Amino acid sequence: MPRAKRRKPYDPAKVHDRRSRDLPRHAEVATVEVDNPLALEPGEKIVALRSIRNDPLARLHSHRQIDEAQFQAGRAFQSDWEKAERGPRAVDPTREYVDGGQGREPITEGQRKAVLRLNRAERELGADGSALVHDVLVQGMTMEQVGERRGLRTKRWHDYFSRRFRECLDRLALLYGFATEHPVPVKTLPR
Repeated sequence: MPRAKRRKPYDPAKVHDRRSRDLPRHAEVATVEVDNPLALEPGEKIVALRSIRNDPLARLHSHRQIDEAQFQAGRAFQSDWEKAERGPRAVDPTREYVDGGQGREPITEGQRKAVLRLNRAERELGADGSALVHDVLVQGMTMEQVGERRGLRTKRWHDYFSRRFRECLDRLALLYGFATEHPVPVKTLPR
């Protein structure tokens, strides 16, 4: 007769695992440590699953191909893009027509600052770098898709775009204040 398994006693201090056990068939997830929304003390963390299926920036971060400063700079760029993108809206044919209509919404201070940061980022990255950053961070393209879009499908070009994208993220990290410039130490010659 098989022995009954002993249950471990309940330990309230042990961290609760809130990760899902049943995922959809084609799910692509990575573990991430986040602030506990149910925490009694500030700063408590839990392990959660983050979808990386349609998020190339999160995929690079979860595979340790970019560091935390580059990840935060990419998220800041995406946030600025979303703030600045709110502008003229399309006409909704399902709404009832009314004379006069609504006036245009004024541009907020947050939008104005976001546009200024995006303009500065575009100047810093140059035309090629800003196009690459836009393709990956705004349109969600992978490096293979970026290469195919430009008609460059070899492994060498894929590696070039990956390296160039990380350089652009480094530049954005400096621009947004997530990193600092490392001065190159100058060696003095002995006299």
